[in-house]
Amino acid sequence: MTMIAGVAGQPITHSLSPLIHTAWIAAAGLDADYRAFGPADEAGFAALVKEGRAGGLRGLNVTAPFKAAALALSDAAGETARLCGSAQLLMFTGGRVRAASTDGEGLITALAEQAPGLAIAGRTALVLGAGGAARAAAAALKAAGAEVAVLNRTPERAERLAADLGVEVAAPDDPARAALVVNALSVAPEIDTDALRADAVLIDMTYRPLLTPFLAAGRARGLATVDGLAMLIGQARPSFRALFGIEPPATGVRDLALAALGEAP
Repeated sequence: MTMIAGVAGQPITHSLSPLIHTAWIAAAGLDADYRAFGPADEAGFAALVKEGRAGGLRGLNVTAPFKAAALALSDAAGETARLCGSAQLLMFTGGRVRAASTDGEGLITALAEQAPGLAIAGRTALVLGAGGAARAAAAALKAAGAEVAVLNRTPERAERLAADLGVEVAAPDDPARAALVVNALSVAPEIDTDALRADAVLIDMTYRPLLTPFLAAGRARGLATVDGLAMLIGQARPSFRALFGIEPPATGVRDLALAALGEAP
């Protein structure tokens, strides 16, 4: 029987997840189908989860605006998903729904691939933002031994995140001390890259465009940068393992994604 999984969001046509997972499915020779689902609203998303409970789906990756609803509709959740207050992966087994977040794992994988010289343990990692993506990043970096500081336009949200995760609210000198700066905002952050260390690493969780204004400003200073596509592929790997029970095959999914984005390899 064909294994059916997919990604749910609205809008969804921009998602690269079907391209990535379909390439891995083909390379592995699986009898599987990974689809894009675009529920119009939360009621439509809830109906999709109900279909999964009934055995119609193995699982779903979840993107905006349904991540919070994904956690709320689950029967059990991993620690990171609970800390984030949202879920990026739902698995359906025996009528039950388990929620997880693989964003943090994607971040660590991306850093290892594109900034292999970065040793983050014991050093300051500055996370920009206080939403679910920022929470996933902060949790993963704390687990990796970093001294995590959170900077957000709304101080109360940063304070709540810091209290929930046991990290710090950014002090005025943290940008100048940070070995790593993570942009977990959906817009360009208001941070002076000229004030950063000469050896700081920048990562942007957005991949449209691949070279965001934040990363471009860092490169202009000669800083090492890590793009959001590396993180997307990094978080897709554990999702694929969870959905289909095997490791993603070694195949050129990044080149396929770059082509879809209109970017040079």
